[in-house]
Amino acid sequence: MTDLEKPRTSGRPMVMAEGVRKSYGTVEVLKGIDLEVKQGEVFCLIGPSGSGKSTFLRCINHLEKINGGLLSVDGELVGYRMKGGKLHELKDREVALQRRDIGMVFQRFNLFPHMTALENVIEAPVQVKKESRADAKERAMALLERVGLADKAGNYPTQLSGGQQQRVAIARALAMKPKLMLFDEPTSALDPELVGDVLDVMRGLAEEGMTMIVVTHEMGFAREVGDALVFMDGGVVVESGHPRDVLTDPRHERTRAFLSKVL
Repeated sequence: MTDLEKPRTSGRPMVMAEGVRKSYGTVEVLKGIDLEVKQGEVFCLIGPSGSGKSTFLRCINHLEKINGGLLSVDGELVGYRMKGGKLHELKDREVALQRRDIGMVFQRFNLFPHMTALENVIEAPVQVKKESRADAKERAMALLERVGLADKAGNYPTQLSGGQQQRVAIARALAMKPKLMLFDEPTSALDPELVGDVLDVMRGLAEEGMTMIVVTHEMGFAREVGDALVFMDGGVVVESGHPRDVLTDPRHERTRAFLSKVL
């Protein structure tokens, strides 16, 4: 079994959100989110632009600080510790340690333009985890092979298509051996013919048992690969359930109205 092949488990939740709130000034973007993501689960978030999906995803690794509620990953509060019944924010160094276990893939690939694909993948293991360059390179080549890009290891981002850059970004996130992968609309910036290769990589990760939270507009992926689906609108969870149930027989009128425009 490789370190990517993780069996699905039924222990404590990988992610637990309890009354999570987030505001920007007077605008409340998240209005008390309650949800649970099981270990080994592919958890899909759908909804219109501005519904709070991406903000919630960014709160999971403390790229955004929550204003209320509790948010934990693998039983550990994210960005805070509880002391004397009050939350105290962690120091930047402590937050960075938590983020090592959480991989994130963004809409825009965020690769270092001055580094080759291989160099992009080995950068964090060498600089953050202090792995030897030889070990990091060996693992990076295996990951590039995993995403179908071993032959592009020496190419710079400008020499790669959008889909190839996104697959390098996935390999880069996996290089840190995360326990959780976050995908923020990973195909939204891609030309339609490039979407399939990225989704195939994500399907493979799902089959290997990687816990994944995916903000997506790819309803086919959610239906085929997802274990759970949440529809968000206006900063709240409107409806949740198994993807096939929500997509084929939504209970709420707001969900039906949204799906009628995207399916």
